[in-house]
Amino acid sequence: MAITKPTPLFPTYPELTELSLSVYPQLSAYLENQPKWMQQHWHWAKDYLLYIGRNKSEHTYVRFRNDIEKFLLWVFMVDKQPVDDLRKADILRYIDFCVAPPVKWISTQLHDRFSLSNGYFASNINWTPFRQTPPKYDKDRVLDPRKYKPSLQTLESAFVALSSFYRHLIDEEICFGNPIPLAKRDCKHMIKDSQVKTISRLTEHQWQYLLDTAVELADTDALFERNLFIISTMKTLFLRLSELSERQDWTPVMSHFWTDEDNNWWFKVYGKGKKIRDITVPQGYLSYLKRYREWRGLSSLPSKGEQTVLVEKVRGRGGLTSRQISRLIQQVFDAAFDKMKSEKGSEAAQKLNEATTHYLRHTGASMEIERERPLKDLSEDLGHSSSATTDTVYVQVERKKRASSGKDRKVE
Repeated sequence: MAITKPTPLFPTYPELTELSLSVYPQLSAYLENQPKWMQQHWHWAKDYLLYIGRNKSEHTYVRFRNDIEKFLLWVFMVDKQPVDDLRKADILRYIDFCVAPPVKWISTQLHDRFSLSNGYFASNINWTPFRQTPPKYDKDRVLDPRKYKPSLQTLESAFVALSSFYRHLIDEEICFGNPIPLAKRDCKHMIKDSQVKTISRLTEHQWQYLLDTAVELADTDALFERNLFIISTMKTLFLRLSELSERQDWTPVMSHFWTDEDNNWWFKVYGKGKKIRDITVPQGYLSYLKRYREWRGLSSLPSKGEQTVLVEKVRGRGGLTSRQISRLIQQVFDAAFDKMKSEKGSEAAQKLNEATTHYLRHTGASMEIERERPLKDLSEDLGHSSSATTDTVYVQVERKKRASSGKDRKVE
C-alpha cells in the first residue's frame, strides 16, 4: 500500500478555538474525502485538543497536538482502523512506524502548518509530521532524513499523549479500554534509564559571562534592556519559560511584584498544575528591575494594582509568548558564545552554545544549593511539590554518597 504525503490536521490553539472548516479549504477537502468514521475521529481529537488547550499550557498543547496529529495520520493513511478497535499490538506497530517513518513524512526544517491568505488558511505542502533538527551546538550540520531516529524522550512523550487521549475517550464513553500502558510496558524501543543524572546548568563563571554580555548589549542598544531583564529574572527567580510569558488565562504584570509588611519583595507566578505561588525576590535583583522600568518610562519600583504588562511587545499590544521570550534569550546566548569563543576558544565556549532557556532556572537553583540555602525554602520558590523533588533534581545526595563510596576501590 502506497503511503502518500500527509497533510496538517490541527492549527494553533487560538486558531482551533475559532476553527471553521470553510476557511481551511485543503483540510476540509481532505476530510470530506475520508470515510465517516475518520471524520468523526478528527472531531474527537479536536474536542480533546480544545480541552488540553483550555486546561494546560501552550507548550503542552503544542506537544500533545503534535503527537495526536501523527497518530491520527497513521490511523487514516497507514493502518486504517478506528482507534477504538486498536489493541496493544496495533500501538506497538505505530511506535515502530514512529521509529522509522517514511522519508516523505520527515523534514529537516520547521514549517508552519497553515498560512493565512485572503481570509483562507492554506495547508503548507512542505509541512511534515516528523522533524529532524541538528543539535543546537552544530546548527550547520547537513541532515539525512533516512537516518532519522527519535530520542527516548520523544517516544515517552508519544506514550504520554496517547494515553491521555485514550483516557479522554474513555471519559466520553467512546472507548472502553486504554491499550497504551500495556504497549509501553512491552515496547522494545523503550529502554529503562538508570543513568546518573546531571544538571543542565551554567557554572558561576559562565553565568557571569552571560550576564555581563547582556549588560554590554543593553548599554550599547537600549532594545536589549528587555533581554537583560528577561535573563536576570529567569535565573534569579527560577522561572520556567511559561511563567514569564503571556497565556490565555494569565498575563504577568508589574503588580505581581509586591511587598509584605516587613518590606520583603515577592513575585507572584502562575505555574505548573495551575498553581499560583509567590517567589522571594532578593535585594540584589531590584537594581535590574529598576533599570528595566526606567527604560520603559515607569517609576522606580512597581506599585500595588499596577497593570502594566511585565514583558510587553515592542510592536503591538500584550505580553510576549514563550517562543518570543525564548528568541530574546537565545540572542544573548549567541552573543555570549561568540564573545567567549573569540576570547577563550571554542572548547571554553561550548556550554554557552549548548545552553537552552531552562539552563537559567537550573543555574539559579544550583547556585542557591551551593550557598547552602535551606532546601524547604528553595523548594517552595521553585514550585516543587516537596523538598524530595528538589533534592532529587539538584542536591542528589544519594548520587554523591554513591560516588564517594566508590572512590577508594582498588585495581589490584
